[in-house]
Amino acid sequence: MNLWQEYLRPTNLSQALQAIAEAPRPILPIAGGTDILLDLEQGRHAPVHTLLDVTSIAEMTVLEERGNELYIGAAVPVNRIALNPLTLEHAQALVEACNLIAGPQVRNVATLGGNVAHALPAADGTIALLAMDGQAEIAGASGIRCVPFKELFPGPGKSSLKQGEELLVGFHLPLRKEHQASCFKRIMRPQGVALPILNCAVWMEREDDLVGDVHIAVGPGGGTPFRATDAENTLRGKPFNSPAFETALEALLAQAKFRTSARRASADYRRHIVSGLFKDVIDTAWKRAA
Repeated sequence: MNLWQEYLRPTNLSQALQAIAEAPRPILPIAGGTDILLDLEQGRHAPVHTLLDVTSIAEMTVLEERGNELYIGAAVPVNRIALNPLTLEHAQALVEACNLIAGPQVRNVATLGGNVAHALPAADGTIALLAMDGQAEIAGASGIRCVPFKELFPGPGKSSLKQGEELLVGFHLPLRKEHQASCFKRIMRPQGVALPILNCAVWMEREDDLVGDVHIAVGPGGGTPFRATDAENTLRGKPFNSPAFETALEALLAQAKFRTSARRASADYRRHIVSGLFKDVIDTAWKRAA
């Protein structure tokens, strides 16, 4: 049984958008295919007529500086992100997240866009991008729009991407400035390929001994990728010390909605372990920003 009927491989964004508008439906964009092909094969995804391979589209496979931003195409493999000097310089949390996605073989083909498009509340790449205040570039018949990353997920398992009408093209991140840094870590259960129980990313800007600005993301902290905005507000403009951390932790615990997962961990266990993970990540980001 064929998993699809037509296979298209456009070489530029215009051809891809034309295919989305005209090709027989259902149509499904694919890059690495490390999740979606298994879902199709095992019946976890509705049948598709047309597969749209985006791995030859230049706009989606480039990783480069653009003015005061770092641009990462949605079809860039996560291993390339993990090894690129630009991401090592400007997006260390994302590098650390990409190094933990699946195993080495999968990372060679799996893409950042695929990691994000699943809209999972604890996807490693998603949590890192959320903390780094990135923007998603989306293309459709009406043109190109940029969506702040924290607005990309309107509900559990959903993105603001219009399925079958739009394409996730890439991501824009601000270039790192002096006294800015980021960090990503996770707690995982070894089980073949390690399954994440909890992850956390922090981006921070120091002003001497004060927290100038900070972004905190925790997964899964709710039904959608979670920014701990209440904790961030307690830290901005304050000295970074133990009382400040404890206040931020209390705010994070009050705002987060941890869930129980039968294969990973209970909500109570996640609440118990988040303090140590959060402390480790934010301490590392603070030291890196010196």
